[in-house]
Amino acid sequence: MALFRMSVSKLSETNQVLPAVNTIVRRGLATESTDLKGILANKIPKEIERVKNFRKSHGSTKVGDVTVDMMYGGMRGIKGLVWETSVLDPNEGIRFRGYSIPECQKLLPKAEGGKEPLPEGLFWLLVTGDVPTKAQVDWLSKQWAQRAELPPHVVNLLNNLPAQKVHPMSQFSAAVTACNTESKFLEAYNRGIKKTEYWEHVYEDSMNLIAKLPVIAAMIYRNTYQDGKGIGAIDANKDWSENFTRMLGFDSNEFTELMRLYLTIHSDHEGGNVSAHTVHLVGSALSDPYLSFGAGLNGLAGPLHGLANQEVLVFLTKMMKELGENVPDDKVKEYCLKTLKSGQVIPGYGHAVLRKTDPRYTCQREFAQKHLPNDPLFKLVAQVYKVVPPILMETGKVKNPWPNVDAHSGVLLQYYGLKEMNYYTVLFGVSRALGVLSQLIWSRAFGLPIERPKSMSTDDLMKAVGVKA
Repeated sequence: MALFRMSVSKLSETNQVLPAVNTIVRRGLATESTDLKGILANKIPKEIERVKNFRKSHGSTKVGDVTVDMMYGGMRGIKGLVWETSVLDPNEGIRFRGYSIPECQKLLPKAEGGKEPLPEGLFWLLVTGDVPTKAQVDWLSKQWAQRAELPPHVVNLLNNLPAQKVHPMSQFSAAVTACNTESKFLEAYNRGIKKTEYWEHVYEDSMNLIAKLPVIAAMIYRNTYQDGKGIGAIDANKDWSENFTRMLGFDSNEFTELMRLYLTIHSDHEGGNVSAHTVHLVGSALSDPYLSFGAGLNGLAGPLHGLANQEVLVFLTKMMKELGENVPDDKVKEYCLKTLKSGQVIPGYGHAVLRKTDPRYTCQREFAQKHLPNDPLFKLVAQVYKVVPPILMETGKVKNPWPNVDAHSGVLLQYYGLKEMNYYTVLFGVSRALGVLSQLIWSRAFGLPIERPKSMSTDDLMKAVGVKA
């Protein structure tokens, strides 16, 4: 869809188009305006009309069948959600509004002197479908800097929590939820507004929440791991990622570049994963974005979702401790075979949808090859990448023997000194907000109803398929 997926932004008054964009696609020109809300106000009526016409002509068209295995298997593979911001292709990986990760790395604006895309640019792309200009991205950076201040009661909450006893994700969820006192949507809803106005207030809440997340996350890090040292002030001249890394206490430009990449690639992954689906589900009840995202964070905290990169790091460090550094491939293979024979899995390998190496893994690998090629832990990651897929293919039981994003991210964070593994899911949460809140804006714009699938008991399901209970 031309308007929604791959519009190309003008760069100057001479209407000169990015050459890199031009080689990939040209499906219309986006405005140069930095008024993001105004741009949405123009796009939304057109998209509503397009969807209305589509439903009118194809509303009764079937898009798939549901099997008993799907119902017992966590609804895996059931097509039942509309998610505009990203689509996961089994072979190409995630596409953000139609763009692959390599394309996003190439097309999205960078910081001055930087090589990695700015997350602000991805947010603009997810919300509008347009590749933004540098001016539009700079506007977003300043907007988020201006909206970043936390309400006093949230600061007090974080400072009064026993940080050594409360998991960072619990602190994160609690602080985000407590921010709902600031909800513009809640205030407007209680005042009484039209459904067509819902998206405007969800937009304001989403912008405010994304702005505050690095501040909340940095306070959690400082309180939990650095004896409550202050995080410093937001600098309106720095981008979202740079402010975040400085508040965390890191001043490395390379680490800031890593965070720009990390926060971009972890942002969205279709709507069916636990954190995204939870935000969508809770939001469908018209809970405000703070409550909806807080619920999503609780799902992200699970070991089968956001904690996976931590499990990879535990596996790698245990292997290195047992085998030592710079061991031959056959020793790594022997260790991995032993792990599998003991009934354990190789964490970070396999994916529910992907059937190739996760592009998010690949771009992190390329970052490591450029910046830390001789790091012992990265070398081990590279060896595992070499030996594990053939092992898994030989079993004949694994549909995807290739690594996913979690197989690499922890190693990079360790290298730059962010060694506290319990904190990694907080970083994931900061990034995931970009995707789920972009979609939440559109869910309210489309007026999507409360989500309420039909459930069945085993006895009723048996009767439905002709089996006696």
